[in-house]
Amino acid sequence: MDRRAAYLFGLDAEFWAEILLRLKGYRILARRFLAAGAEIDLVAKRGGTLIFVEVKARATLDDALITLTPQKLARIGRGARAFLAGMPAMPETIRCDAILIAPGALPRHIKAIGELALD
Repeated sequence: MDRRAAYLFGLDAEFWAEILLRLKGYRILARRFLAAGAEIDLVAKRGGTLIFVEVKARATLDDALITLTPQKLARIGRGARAFLAGMPAMPETIRCDAILIAPGALPRHIKAIGELALD
């Protein structure tokens, strides 16, 4: 897959991830949030829970899953700290989720993929 096709595949995956979250009752607060050298694909809220979502699109769901590394979680944590700094109040619960997308498969929403270093 060339770079442009991969980029478009990723945009499409983020669109479907957003739809999935909306169907689950989440409100999208940010898309492609950039700060502190990190990009967070989606930031969403439902009730007192705020989630930072990493969307991974690969040929298979298993291929997408193995890309969720401790280094990736560290980058998300940096971005999450920057996002939280701009909020008027801290949410009750903060979580890092992943949504995995693959052609021909239903999206997989994995809650709490790892611990976010927020300090």
